[in-house]
Amino acid sequence: MTNADIQLFIERYPGWSILILIAASFLVYLIGRFLVGRALVYLAKRTETKYDDIVVAHLHPFRIVWLAPLLLIYAFADLAPEYQDIIEKAALFLILWAVALLINALLNAVNEIYESSPAYTGVPIQSYLDLVKLLVLLIVLVLSVSLVTGESPTVLLTGIGAATAVLLLIFRDTILSVVASFQIAANDLVKEGDWVEVPSYGADGDVTNISLHTIKIQNWDMTISVIPTHKILEVAYKNWRGMTESGGRRIKRSIALDQNSIRFCTAEMLEKYKVVDLLEETINQMKAEIEKYNSEFGETSHFPLDGPQVTNVEIFRLYIQRYLENRADIHKSGLTLLVRDLAPSDRGLPIEVYAFTTTTEWAKYEAIQAEIFNHLIAAARFFDLRLFQQPTGLDMTGFTVIDGKKLAAGSR
Repeated sequence: MTNADIQLFIERYPGWSILILIAASFLVYLIGRFLVGRALVYLAKRTETKYDDIVVAHLHPFRIVWLAPLLLIYAFADLAPEYQDIIEKAALFLILWAVALLINALLNAVNEIYESSPAYTGVPIQSYLDLVKLLVLLIVLVLSVSLVTGESPTVLLTGIGAATAVLLLIFRDTILSVVASFQIAANDLVKEGDWVEVPSYGADGDVTNISLHTIKIQNWDMTISVIPTHKILEVAYKNWRGMTESGGRRIKRSIALDQNSIRFCTAEMLEKYKVVDLLEETINQMKAEIEKYNSEFGETSHFPLDGPQVTNVEIFRLYIQRYLENRADIHKSGLTLLVRDLAPSDRGLPIEVYAFTTTTEWAKYEAIQAEIFNHLIAAARFFDLRLFQQPTGLDMTGFTVIDGKKLAAGSR
């Protein structure tokens, strides 16, 4: 059958021609859905790489096949001359939006492939892909309006230019988000996987997604906080990535000593403390210095304020330093390790531990910190030191009342 015969048949039997076109479109759809679509899914599952699985999952082959019948209908719209213009516009309109959905799906697939690659470092590209999606949407929208109204896209764009002020107002947050996304990426401020605290939004957890308009944070209580992308540059926040990358998490905690228990060490006290292996060498040096001074200025020295002396809290602080230095889970170099006195107050003398653990995992960090301070609380008594704490009900049971006067137990 020649083209002339086909044209003659269409002119003689327009109704049958339209029915044949509908049947052919349906047949093309079935072939695309049950042969091409399933073949693509099958082939994607058979390959070793997961990238094609991601592409197929996002493209939805069973939806893409709608393009085939739409293109067929557009190509043979002249079978119905009276409705040709309407059919062509309707088909083009649907094709435009199908292509827009296709591009959107491809961009989603690109983002997932990028984030699942071994080279992914947590720097997202989703905000840039969202910008491309927005541009595609605007282009398709302009073309669709142009198609329906019959006006040139240039005329519509000219009108849009005149309405720039209104568009800037409408797309204010989008424009701010685009600028913020560039700043975040250029300065490496926040990445997916970072632990961040944003007090003004009540957010404290891991960043799970950074898109053009929002940053999603999964809090430690498993709730989700959503922060506008441009707002993250306007509020104070803390990013814990530096702690994770350093390989150490800081311990900065103190215990309070009763200042009444602090005293100069006697020779007997030094002998007692010397049995601790961590202190033996240092205490021997201290004793040698004291003995040397006493031998030189014995007649003029006035014990205990004259000459080199040492207090039990100094020995205790030295013990804490040695104890931390001998723990395998504490950094000894590269990161600060010190034990210091803080300002004394009506709540005792705080002895602060400032150190970094060799792990950044929360549970292990807390276990190490608890083990250290449990040990120090128990060890303080060995150095004849009392811990300071507010009186409790149990403390009050040691008092008795005689003749209206409150006396300590055992007093007369």
